[in-house]
Amino acid sequence: MMDGFGGHGWGMGLGMGWWWIIGILLIVFVVWLVNRTTNKNNAGSSGNKSPHDILKDRYAKGEIDKAEFEERKRDLT
Repeated sequence: MMDGFGGHGWGMGLGMGWWWIIGILLIVFVVWLVNRTTNKNNAGSSGNKSPHDILKDRYAKGEIDKAEFEERKRDLT
């Protein structure tokens, strides 16, 4: 007897289709949670630094040269 679900009933027809959707939603949630956690950590780390520390970091990374570093250091003091 056909029941409209290919003869498999609810357990094999529609029921099995929900597990892959739940799995995808779970993966999306985990990725979102990890992304949110790492963004909070990155934003909080620069918030505790003084302007001098930020200037030193920029000079150390090569974002500014020695002349600009010295000029900005004078401006901060």
